[in-house]
Amino acid sequence: MGLRPNLLTRRTAGVATSTLALLLSTAAVGVVPAASAFSAAPAGVCAEPADAHADARVAKGGHAKLDPNHLTAKQVREREADLATAQRERANFRTGAVAPLATVTIPVVVHVIQENSTRAGGNIPDSLINQQISVLNQAYAGSTGGAATAFSFQLTKINRVTNASWYPIVQGSSAERSMKTSLRTGGKNTLNMYLGELSDGLLGWATFPKRTLDKMDGVVVLNESLPGGTATNYNQGDTGTHEIGHWLNLYHTFQGGCSGSGDSVSDTPAEASPAYECPTGRDTCSTAGKDPITNFMDYTYDSCMYQFTAGQASRMLTAWNAYRAA
Repeated sequence: MGLRPNLLTRRTAGVATSTLALLLSTAAVGVVPAASAFSAAPAGVCAEPADAHADARVAKGGHAKLDPNHLTAKQVREREADLATAQRERANFRTGAVAPLATVTIPVVVHVIQENSTRAGGNIPDSLINQQISVLNQAYAGSTGGAATAFSFQLTKINRVTNASWYPIVQGSSAERSMKTSLRTGGKNTLNMYLGELSDGLLGWATFPKRTLDKMDGVVVLNESLPGGTATNYNQGDTGTHEIGHWLNLYHTFQGGCSGSGDSVSDTPAEASPAYECPTGRDTCSTAGKDPITNFMDYTYDSCMYQFTAGQASRMLTAWNAYRAA
């Protein structure tokens, strides 16, 4: 598939387009127990394990210490069982006067983690953050060429923190836990976004939703991947778009490869493995449809991504009403 002409409409002035191949990969996401684990819990108690967290995009030459967001079939079944349980719980909680949400405005708190007051030390300008919010709103509204989702984003606070012990942000570290435990604010419906230099060449990672609020909840994004940043080929804001997709319960498009339930969304064609750069016409599975290289949940360049599907939009809203709705 070629790029849609209107893809360029959301790319703001000053965004670099020179070439530097940054690769993508995965890291931990909150894994939930199998359905049988719930039946073993005491009556009226829902057992839920500690979060293992996050998806990650990896820069060229970098590496994730582990690859836990490339979920196994068992982990996907467990997550899907948990989603069904969460839906039942919320349905029992609601009364006739409380209906599931159809549109959602997500409050966003951005934590800028700095080593010092310089740009090189993490002190990115407010203008990049504002452009990131604009990119998110256009992507999730479908104005770049994909399906419209229920979600919009409202920046409520920029919190600047100078702390050399948290910089760079190291995925899975005690420092990351300390940072999030100290800084995270709001309820399950509040998106906390942590910006900074990241470890191991990563571009970002995110947590999946859970039925109980976890201080690790949120997304971590490379500061220079924001629109106008210096992470060439990944500096148009779609690391944020991708990671928030996970925060809203989307899997990668290549989850499960060519067999099984894949990413649990019926209108994203099966894909054997991540796509990098922008390999137009790539087709790695014998099932119908070419690889969804333009989907925000693949691993292609930002300039190649422009869409969510209607099925992904529906899955995100279902998960919101099950996990995050107040």
